[in-house]
Amino acid sequence: MQRRIIKRTFVHVCAVVITCGSVLADERPNIVLLMGDDHGWDEVAYNGHPHLKTPVLDQMAAQGLRLDRFYSAHPSCSPTRGSVITGRHPNRYGTFAPNWSIRPDEISVAQILGKAGYACGHFGKWHLGPVKADSPTNPGAMGFDQWLSHDNFFEINPTLSRNGGPPEKFHGESSKIVIDETIRFIKEAKEKKQPFFAVVWFGSPHEPYSGLADDLALYNNLPAEYKERMVTLTSNETGRPVKRPMNEVLRERYAEITAMDRAIGSLRDYLKAQDLRANTLVWYCGDNGVPSSGRITTPFRGQKGTMYEGGVRVPGVIEWPARIREPRVSNVNSVTTDMLPTLCELAGQPLPSRPLDGISLIPLIDGKMQERPSPIFFWSFNTGKAFTGDSKPYIDPGLQEGTTPLVKMMAGKYTRTFRNLHYPGISEEHFGGARTVLDNRYKLVIDAQSEGQSAIELFDLTNDPAEEQNLIESHKEIAEKMERQLRDWQQSVLESLTGLDYR
Repeated sequence: MQRRIIKRTFVHVCAVVITCGSVLADERPNIVLLMGDDHGWDEVAYNGHPHLKTPVLDQMAAQGLRLDRFYSAHPSCSPTRGSVITGRHPNRYGTFAPNWSIRPDEISVAQILGKAGYACGHFGKWHLGPVKADSPTNPGAMGFDQWLSHDNFFEINPTLSRNGGPPEKFHGESSKIVIDETIRFIKEAKEKKQPFFAVVWFGSPHEPYSGLADDLALYNNLPAEYKERMVTLTSNETGRPVKRPMNEVLRERYAEITAMDRAIGSLRDYLKAQDLRANTLVWYCGDNGVPSSGRITTPFRGQKGTMYEGGVRVPGVIEWPARIREPRVSNVNSVTTDMLPTLCELAGQPLPSRPLDGISLIPLIDGKMQERPSPIFFWSFNTGKAFTGDSKPYIDPGLQEGTTPLVKMMAGKYTRTFRNLHYPGISEEHFGGARTVLDNRYKLVIDAQSEGQSAIELFDLTNDPAEEQNLIESHKEIAEKMERQLRDWQQSVLESLTGLDYR
């Protein structure tokens, strides 16, 4: 590499702020992580959306810890999901973009919690590799005891794989189906007197969109001007127009969000009825910002796929009545990579001995964190540049073939094939793309390549959350410091990508 190789201790950004002490077994909370698919920050009523009905998420935000500056680690799905599982930025292990698999060598939060005695289950969208039995990156390989999962997105009447078995057809609204399976899993764990860790990744509200009649009826009277606007979908099923009137698209999208909200309510009701709610941590977030087809009300610049706030700021809410006794709203920056360190501390488990990019949010949960002690880094590069002369697949291509059908045909088939590459030797020039460092109020964005703006942009998110005023000329010292931090972090990521962390 052209630049100096920094010490590996740099990237363990959480080392100075995390101490995972022993936790008595009966003090450990049950844990449920919920994630909406393409669900952006503004698409909840509690953030002022003019049309959406989300009474359950609104209640969670009103009663728990509302994270108003919560971020996905990446502006698209597979990478963000990898960050939840590992506590690491997805570029460290090659989950560069949607449909790039996680590396089997990664240490997952389910593996850690499983060793601590938790029953671990995954339900819904996986998108980190095929879910079939012989896949080295299926949920079971990543530490989940049980799973009912899909390789990618799914809609009403989904086809899902149970524990890697042949795909099964289910009938009904997809969010209800995965929550019903989650409840079954929790019931089994309760009968065994075992703490549970459930990861529920909904198929909603991702394209191509579908909704139940009652949910669709809630959105029959959207503003008339939406009928005049056409939007282009990227994930529409075969035989249906790709360009459709916005009112039709939004009606179906909002119906999916409302159905997902209702399913979350069913889970909360079950936890309450079983006397489990008080000591169960329920954490909801989105995996990236709103896609262009659904973007009408966001106060932010950009959308899914961009490094601006509209691409990476997502709804975030934590409920845990036993510990979060009073409702609070936090404006501290937090991100999906924080989940693993937080859950390790709650379970009294040591952190993996490799570079992490998240920190424990226990001080934030306890009301003792007023500012984030370390920056958040983002990096989304052009994956076309990832194919270098010495990059080689590390998983047999046959094991990367998905089995659970998609709603629509892609690349001539109805299943998903995942990518993976190993880099024995790399240099900085192999990768470009947008990258960002977020340090409390300031955000540095490089090479966003949007709207003809400067290659380097600096924003004060406290005073300019819409990212309209580039401060690069008036705040050069701040920008230069942040750029140095970003370059050092990128060096550490490139080291991880060579496989150094696994040796």
